[in-house]
Amino acid sequence: MRYPEHLLKLISVLKKLPGVGGKTAERFAFHLIDWPQEKLGEMGNSIKSIKENLKLCSTCGSLVDESIANHSFNQCHYCDPSKRQTHILSVVGSPKDVFIIEETREYRGLYHVLGCLLSPLQGKKPDPNIIEKLKQRIKTLAIEEVILAFDSTLEGDATALFIKKELASLDVTTTRLALGLPMGSSLDLIDGGTLARAFAGRLRY
Repeated sequence: MRYPEHLLKLISVLKKLPGVGGKTAERFAFHLIDWPQEKLGEMGNSIKSIKENLKLCSTCGSLVDESIANHSFNQCHYCDPSKRQTHILSVVGSPKDVFIIEETREYRGLYHVLGCLLSPLQGKKPDPNIIEKLKQRIKTLAIEEVILAFDSTLEGDATALFIKKELASLDVTTTRLALGLPMGSSLDLIDGGTLARAFAGRLRY
């Protein structure tokens, strides 16, 4: 038995999504076949335009709507000094982590997104320009505390150590999320209450 060529192509594309294996991709593909054309078109347009409509804030690196990214002030609401505590800055690995932390309603400081965690085996390391921008923001805003809000994994530990060394010459307190985060866990798998306790119980790092 061989599926039609276009169906095989769709299954192949769906398998590229994280956590989606062959059987799951097949189930998704056959489910999409039953969708009305209008719904498929809406989904296709949303995927096609995602790069055009979503941008990274030029200040903190969080995801924002394209209209905000092109604003004359060129900053998102997470960078708004009238709404955030400007003496504290949380360094995270990805834009998604910003939204996960915001859901706890425990943190009201600023953010700085690295874009990836340090992974020597995969050749991944934070962009030097992003690290330099981090240092400049700490100096310019007179940041008092930098929270290293990374996954509790080997990559998260390596990144935390790397950032700590990079900031060693600056007059700033460095802390890291502690209580409530089990080893080997990712932020997007932690419930809001646990993450909130981790922020409240953070330790000097």
